[in-house]
Amino acid sequence: MSQAQDANCDQATKWNAASGSVWVEMQELLDRVLAPFETMLSQEAFPGEGGRVLDIGCGAGATTLSMARRVGPAGACVGVDISESLVERARERALAGRLRAATFVQADAQVHAFEPGRFDSVMSRFGVMFFDDPVVAFANIRSAARADARLAFVAWRSPAENPFMTAAARAAGPLLPNMTVADPNAPGQFGFADDERVRRILETSGWRQIEIRRVDASASLPEHDLTAYVTKLGPVGVALQDPQVDATTRARVLAVLREAFAPYMDNGTAHFTMACWLVSARA
Repeated sequence: MSQAQDANCDQATKWNAASGSVWVEMQELLDRVLAPFETMLSQEAFPGEGGRVLDIGCGAGATTLSMARRVGPAGACVGVDISESLVERARERALAGRLRAATFVQADAQVHAFEPGRFDSVMSRFGVMFFDDPVVAFANIRSAARADARLAFVAWRSPAENPFMTAAARAAGPLLPNMTVADPNAPGQFGFADDERVRRILETSGWRQIEIRRVDASASLPEHDLTAYVTKLGPVGVALQDPQVDATTRARVLAVLREAFAPYMDNGTAHFTMACWLVSARA
């Protein structure tokens, strides 16, 4: 197997199976929750009207579409994602919105053969923490950027600083022995929690003028959306897809989840904070 074929195999399998399908299903809800970061990145990474932008881990395309509107018809925003189903959804949205400046590529950004020096800026909304070799990935991404191009991305800070996002796994874990416990140092949601590690990765891969800022964004979810959010996404969502999880266990899980999220509820809506890094650099 070649290096390109071998890279990020686990992520490719995950996002081209159930995880990708669930994110397509939950696209509207996730876009609402993550909207503050869409706005933030469209400002941080904006290269000017007519500019060319690369969006890494674009998912269903929200950030790509937002930037395409900003750069206008003379510009271009190219979204790259490893998931075929998410890229297909992104293309459908661009077509529906008649956004010709937005195009999408299903590819692994760690090894994809980008056109050298094509992009004026690079951005990512929670799409860069999953590479099995982040130094190689960021060096490859840098090759696609012109000299002095701007990089801007958001990544989650630690699980301890994001208790809402980890509450479901903590509460339901004892009831779901099949639930995978993530290695905090492995590629994944909190893979960039250590800001010094992020800085070393970027420096080693050739980026400069690195700035890492703490960002806390407020979010809310109505109770019916919260139930879908915690039972379909993340490790609990994956575990509940197992056909061996019977109705009794599922009911018990739902009960402990309601209790776990009660502190966040106010008049039928959950309110929480998303703790992130906003990272910027220059090629």
